[in-house]
Amino acid sequence: MTYSLARGTQRQHSAQAYANIGLETEVFSASPQHLITLLFNGAHAAILKAKLHMESNNIEGRGMAISKAIDIVDSGLKASIDLKSGGELATNLVATYELIIRNLLLANLNADIDKLALAERLLVDISSAWRIAVDPRIDAPSGQTA
Repeated sequence: MTYSLARGTQRQHSAQAYANIGLETEVFSASPQHLITLLFNGAHAAILKAKLHMESNNIEGRGMAISKAIDIVDSGLKASIDLKSGGELATNLVATYELIIRNLLLANLNADIDKLALAERLLVDISSAWRIAVDPRIDAPSGQTA
């Protein structure tokens, strides 16, 4: 039996399907703490894609990537905060997530790389603190242990 090599779009689709299976497996086996880490990773990856699209003047790609980052921050990270038991820390974290979302919106609206960079810095800072305090694994985006 022989297999033909996948070409172009088919190859990309196959690679994406394989990546999705790996992510699904990781999500299903993850602790609640690691699920938050996965959300940070996804939001950061979307911001990095938006930066590439912004640099190549791909307006549609930029919009899609920023929308994905906003959705992850708003519907994932921010929505997971327990304001009742989290007190002032939770309130401040929600405000920081809202600031990240605002900067992402402005970055998209004005093609502003500085607003995108600010949103990324804020997200990476919170993500790093989370990894150190709650989910110290080797799979941090920088490749270093937290």
